[in-house]
Amino acid sequence: MALTKGRNTIEQGSNVIVLKVKASTKIYEGALVAVDGGYAIPGKKATGLIAAGRAEEYVDNTGTGGTNGARSIRVKRGVFLFENDITNPVTEAHILGTCYILDDETVTSLETGASVAGKVLGFDGDQVIVEIR
Repeated sequence: MALTKGRNTIEQGSNVIVLKVKASTKIYEGALVAVDGGYAIPGKKATGLIAAGRAEEYVDNTGTGGTNGARSIRVKRGVFLFENDITNPVTEAHILGTCYILDDETVTSLETGASVAGKVLGFDGDQVIVEIR
């Protein structure tokens, strides 16, 4: 039945998720984090990754014997500012469209060989406002 008056739609949980970090990986706070085979990695240009959000902390999983999931990281989902690719920049024409991961701090308009970063909401100077959900 459709609403006929206002409703208190209760939010469940938080926008912060905890992910296990891939072996031999460092993720810096503020990085665009992606999921590769179920494990968190810093964003990079590759196909098959899933954008997770922004790293809320620095995690070093390089000294733990090289095992997947030996460390975990808190990742926040939401709207963030990322650098814009100089070679294939995101432009006004991409507003409410998709941008792609270039690296852990940069998004691009070039889909080829890349994974989705999120939805382009706008710009703040040279940076791109990206929604990762």
